[in-house]
Amino acid sequence: MDFKRMTMRLYLKVVKEKATPEYIARGWAIGMFYGCLIPFGLQLVCSIPTAFLLRGSKIGATLGTLLTNHITVFFIYPAQCYVGSKLINSDLSYEAIKKALASVLHEQSWAALMSLGWELIISFFIGGALLTAIMTPLTYFFVKMLVNRFHDRRAARAKAK
Repeated sequence: MDFKRMTMRLYLKVVKEKATPEYIARGWAIGMFYGCLIPFGLQLVCSIPTAFLLRGSKIGATLGTLLTNHITVFFIYPAQCYVGSKLINSDLSYEAIKKALASVLHEQSWAALMSLGWELIISFFIGGALLTAIMTPLTYFFVKMLVNRFHDRRAARAKAK
């Protein structure tokens, strides 16, 4: 399946969910929040219960976490850690971060994660908090706009008939 078709399927999955635009956008924002902040693999454990508690779309909460996936973590996590390390005034280099994270992502174990050292782990969460602060509201308002626009177009077509 090509990228254009996949994008269209995702768009239709977002806008055709039978719920209010706020409900749908809230779920996607929850998913994005955990997708940016929590390490890969624990995101669904957090996002689904939060979607229930905050009454957000469970589909959105699930798919929103996919910002970080098996492909993107090799780009996002090193950048996130590098930005976080600069925010805490650390001298970690981008290459050192990339190398350390590659070994952890390959092994996928808590022992490997803890071997990185607290400086890199704190950098991950600080960088993730910044990414979360940017992406969560953007996701909420973008998804809400998409759903509202779709509903408005659908209503205009129905009215024209």
